[in-house]
Amino acid sequence: MNIYLLVVVAYFAFITLISLLTKKVASRSAADYLVAGRNLGVVACAVVVASEWLGGMSTIGVSERAFMSGTMQPILYNISTAVGMIIIGYTVARHYRDNNVHTVSEMLENLFGRRARAVSAIAFLFAYVVLAFVQLQTASSVISAMFGTPWLYSVIISSVVITLYTYIGGMHALAITGIIHVIVMFFGIGVATWIGISDVGGFAELREQMIAQGSPENLYNPFSGGLSYAWSLILGGVLGGMAGQASIQPIFAARSAAIAKKAAILSSLIIAPFGIMVALLGLVAKTGNYFDIATFASPLWNPDLEIINPKMVLPTLMVTPEFIHPVLGGIALAGILAAILSTVGPVNFAVVTIATKDIYHGIINKTAVDQKLISTARKLVILVNLLTIPLAYYSTGAILSMAYISYGIRAIGAIVIVMGIYRRGWISTDGVRWAFIGGTVAVLVNILARLAGWWVIEDTYMAVGAALVFIILGNIYANRRRRILRNQSKKLRPFPDRDIKQ
Repeated sequence: MNIYLLVVVAYFAFITLISLLTKKVASRSAADYLVAGRNLGVVACAVVVASEWLGGMSTIGVSERAFMSGTMQPILYNISTAVGMIIIGYTVARHYRDNNVHTVSEMLENLFGRRARAVSAIAFLFAYVVLAFVQLQTASSVISAMFGTPWLYSVIISSVVITLYTYIGGMHALAITGIIHVIVMFFGIGVATWIGISDVGGFAELREQMIAQGSPENLYNPFSGGLSYAWSLILGGVLGGMAGQASIQPIFAARSAAIAKKAAILSSLIIAPFGIMVALLGLVAKTGNYFDIATFASPLWNPDLEIINPKMVLPTLMVTPEFIHPVLGGIALAGILAAILSTVGPVNFAVVTIATKDIYHGIINKTAVDQKLISTARKLVILVNLLTIPLAYYSTGAILSMAYISYGIRAIGAIVIVMGIYRRGWISTDGVRWAFIGGTVAVLVNILARLAGWWVIEDTYMAVGAALVFIILGNIYANRRRRILRNQSKKLRPFPDRDIKQ
């Protein structure tokens, strides 16, 4: 067993052991299991929120795009998410916590009634099942590439690790392991970034080497891609978080509304810096000082496709002894996997919470007691992971494009939540239901159209536009139905043309 694998295995064995300590407290009630007894402090809550966002896109994705573009533009993903969490902190965070809900759909029931909860729960459940297996694929691809394990074994290993600590401790386990993940992530990647920048000769020297390879002179400017592109990312960051069960669930678990607000804002200070570090490492790798980055002899070379695979830039850099000591590289690898798994865990647990509270408790068994809910939730942890294994193993690239529908559904939910809290008179229950049904169909059609080459429209813009259109249509339908009912009730009065005074 090489030193890298040894460090990673030891780390995740430690994580599983830590989660065992949460089993007793997580078993006291459904609230303890699903929302950590609503007792998370500011730091714990902020770290769990941040750990959900710092997944595959914030690590592998940002370093990959920095390597390909030779710029710091990809850090806009983290910056937009951080801005989104600040806005969430100042707007919806306290409303979620004050309502003592377990899910976003439960919040929608408080605002619009049971019909709105049922429709939104089904939409959110579908969205997060798709997102869960896509995130599992990300974790599995990294494990497979790092250690040379077969694809099926990589999928099973990733799923088993997530299932173990989620099944045992629920949200308590996610909170504690999330804190450990973030510490390891920042230590491992932070040390690697410091080594990389120092070894290259500083930021000025790195800039010169990048320009020599064709990068623009303003390569450190994250807005070099234009304000329109930046705005679309910021809009996605705000809307993606406001109604995202996985990222909002820690807010439900905060000790108070004030803590929920502070935690959302504090999480932004964790999310943004991490993106900067992994982007810098992508640029350090692009210098070519540590391994070949252009020919078939490169460790990035994919022999099946006969191309350079930029997705593996960050892991490859961490296993290059010429760049970093194997022990530190192993810790950095554990940090990368921790970042990815810290997203997969909350996403899977979001599916479990929605299925337990919105579907089982909300529709199937409304009188279920706490211990029954805990038992059901634990069974669903296993069921969800068993479901995602074949999806992750057999899915193709076309099916993976379906992952975008989850972001569209979250954007629809965000618009509905904001209108329900701040402009309740502008939206009816029918408007909510139509927005979820029509908006989801519109996003799905947009994805299929893009794959077919018919048009290219950003999914965020399509989701927002479709949601607003269907809210208006739903409101028109609701008003028409009210008029019909009012006219029918008048006909039933003994004196329909005479006002009855109380």
